[in-house]
This record gives sequence, C-alpha cells and structure tokens, in this order.
Amino acid sequence: MLTILGFAMIATFLVLIMMKKMSPIAALVLIPALFCVFVGKGAKLGDYVIEGVGNLAPTAAMLMFAIVYFGLMIDVGLFDPIVRGILKFCKADPLRIVIGTALLAAIVSLDGDGSTTFMITVSAMYPLYKRLKMSLVVMTGVAATANGVMNTLPWGGPTARAATALKLDAGDIFVPMIPALAVGLLFVFVLAYFLGLRERKRLGVLSLDDVLEQDKILKDEEQEQSEETVLVGAGASAAGSGDDKVRTAKTTGAAGSGTDADPADDADDVRLQGLDPNRPTLRPKLYWFNALLTVTLLTAMIMEWLPIPVLFILGAALALTVNFPHIPDQKARLAAHADNVLNVSGMVFAAAVFTGVLQGTGMVDSMAKWIVDGIPEGMGPHMALVTGFLSLPLTYFMSNDGFYFGVLPVLAEAGAAHGVSPLEIARASLVGQPLHMSSPLVPAVYVLVGMAKVEFGDHTRFVVKWAAVTSLIILGAGILMGII
Repeated sequence: MLTILGFAMIATFLVLIMMKKMSPIAALVLIPALFCVFVGKGAKLGDYVIEGVGNLAPTAAMLMFAIVYFGLMIDVGLFDPIVRGILKFCKADPLRIVIGTALLAAIVSLDGDGSTTFMITVSAMYPLYKRLKMSLVVMTGVAATANGVMNTLPWGGPTARAATALKLDAGDIFVPMIPALAVGLLFVFVLAYFLGLRERKRLGVLSLDDVLEQDKILKDEEQEQSEETVLVGAGASAAGSGDDKVRTAKTTGAAGSGTDADPADDADDVRLQGLDPNRPTLRPKLYWFNALLTVTLLTAMIMEWLPIPVLFILGAALALTVNFPHIPDQKARLAAHADNVLNVSGMVFAAAVFTGVLQGTGMVDSMAKWIVDGIPEGMGPHMALVTGFLSLPLTYFMSNDGFYFGVLPVLAEAGAAHGVSPLEIARASLVGQPLHMSSPLVPAVYVLVGMAKVEFGDHTRFVVKWAAVTSLIILGAGILMGII
C-alpha cells in the first residue's frame, strides 16, 4: 500500500503542476499532507515536516543569501562585461547563445554546487534571452542537463555517496567514467546546437546595436504616448499642471531604462538593466574588489574552508556593506531582490514538507524495495545495466541520499552474487544524474526556474525527455567502452 501511495503522490504532484492546476509551492505542501492522512499517519505530519525543514534549513539559508549576493553583483556590474562580451561575440545569434549557455553551465559546474551554477548561469544569460525574446525554457533545460552531467564530479555529491555506500575509492569510480561522461556532455552541446538553430530560425540574427536600438525606439514610442495622454487629459486651462505631468512622465520613462521592451512582462526586473551602462547601482571603482570577492568565495566553497551557507551569509553582508554603505541604499537593494529570495526559499521549505512526508512515512523505502524485488532473477549477471536504467527513475523520484544509501547497496549485493563488480554498479548508478537535476526533490532546480521566471511544469515538460536521453547515451557509451 505504501508503494502505491508513494508513486500516486509523486504522480499527482507532477500532473497538477504540469497542467498548471496548482502552484508548485501549494502542491509541495498540500499533496503530501493529504497523502500523509491517507497513509494513516496524519498525527505525525508535524514531526515529518519539522524534520524535513530542519534538514533543508541550511540549504534554504544558503540560497537566500546566495541570491542576494549574486543579485548585488548584477547590480554593481560584475557580470556586465560577460553579458556584453557574449552578446558581441555571438552577434545576438540565438544559436551561439544557447551553446554558450551549455558551455557556461558546464564550466561553472566545476565548483560542484548546482545552486551556484544556476545562479551564475541565469544571472549572465537571462538578460540576453529576454532582450532577444528567446525561450527561457531552452535556457533552463540546457543549463540543467549540462549541470546534471557535471554533477558526477567526485566533489559534486553522487560519486562521493556511491563511494561511501559501497566502501570504494571515489577516484576508482569516477576516472574510468570520464569518457562516457564526455560523450554525454558532447550530446548536451549537440542538443544545444539544434535548440539554438530552432531559435535562430524563429528569431533571426541581430547585432548588439540592433537590440539596444530596438529597445530605445520602443521606449521613445512609449514615452511619446505617455506624453500625449497627459497633455490631452490636462486640457488647455491646466497647462502648468500638464507640464509638470509631462515632466513626470519623462522622468518615469528614464527610470525605466534597461528594462524589458514589454512593460507588462517583467517590467520591474532589475536583471534586465544589465545592458544599461548608466544605471545608478553600478560601482565601476569597486569592480576588481567585487571580482576578487567572488573568486575568493567560490574558492572557499570548493576548498570547504567554511560551510557554504556561512560563506554566502558573510559574502552577502560584506558585498552589501562595501558597495552600498548607506542604509537606505542597502534597504533598496534587499527590496529589489526580495521577490527572488521569497520565491526560491519558499519553494525549498515547501519541498521540505514533500521530502519529510515521503521519507517519514516510509514510502521511499517501500518504493525502492518494490522496484528491487521486481528485478527478474535472470538479470543478475546484468545488474550493472539494470542499475543504470533504474538510476533514472529512482534518482528522479527520490533524493540522492535515499538512492545511494538505501537502494544502491541492495543492487550491489545482488550484483555481487552474480559476479558483477561493485565498481561497475557504482559507475552505472551515476548515469541518471542529468535527469536527477530536474527532480522536484532537488532544491537547486527551484533556484533555476525561480531566477529564470519559468514555470516548474513548463521546465519539466521540456527537459525530462532530453535529460533522459542524455542519461541513456551515457549508459550506452559506458557499456560500449566496457566501463560499465
């Protein structure tokens, strides 16, 4: 019964958000609460939720302050040279921009943290996609899939978990897998090429000057329309008052410089000011300080000098104090990024309800046991292949901890009984990571869709098929190369 209810809960959640019948936050909270009652453990719902929140609280704190930090870096212009450089190099070509998204996500993924990868990638690429009216789902899909391949790095999490669970050396697991993972990453770039080609056919190719000129023309037209409306409404008898209103309209139009051309679409999104060289938040004299601070922060993360939440708390406080020493300016910057902080942190805490119920009621364990018990006896000698296939749904429907510490040892034991090496089982277990990175149980994916302002259901519909294909290509390459 637990198995059926577990799969039913996950399926209900996915269907409702993909059909946009519920928001992800509401679905993450209400659906597990309802199924907790169905299981007959409604009285323990509070315990499950508190435990889930406690487990994810450090992640939520990290994301909150990381969003503030990278938001400040956008405000002060740290990423402006990257944005302008990419746009000039790509000549506003959607094909090159999508490939650039995959490349940037893959490179930044070297730090081993998915949340940071998505924050940096979206921060740099979002203005380009919005300016050219490209599909934001393409950006989130390509970034998530590229990061999923790179998430197999020994310091990224899954490899370390597999090594710990099976008492193996992480290097022995990862190093032989590099050729297969390289094939998977190559496929991501091929995918980016074809998705970019589709965007190019839809939008064409522009230059940076064309993009900025179009924005200028649209803003001038909006300003003229605003002025005409004010003049008509004021009347001749109120000419002096009308002049004041005209001046107000002009001031408002200037303040909107750098926002998206469509005022109804993200008109207040400060990230779209990334191409405006005159915005008041720029701090050109502090550019190298901010660059050094960012490099130091990422280095400290990789070297694990301090816990990641602590690093971002300190980094955000330091960046805010140095770049905006006056308290009113600090309040204004925090308010500007409050929307992103609330969306992402709210999503993480809501996900804590989902994971808390899934694990606390025992549904995860029951689902895993049912799947493992369902493996035919004749598949024993092919347990590595079985593990590779199972890694796709299992790492999507449960956390990495649940899969690697709960399921993988059972699969390895079954394989050992038929002469299959634990190393092969461990390597095969990594192939599902491209799909795992878009799982609703991964907090980082909410950073990605939240900052990109993409509906989670839209992202899921787009990325699942491509991520699954990427995983299967890695598995196939591993088998053909004799790695798995």
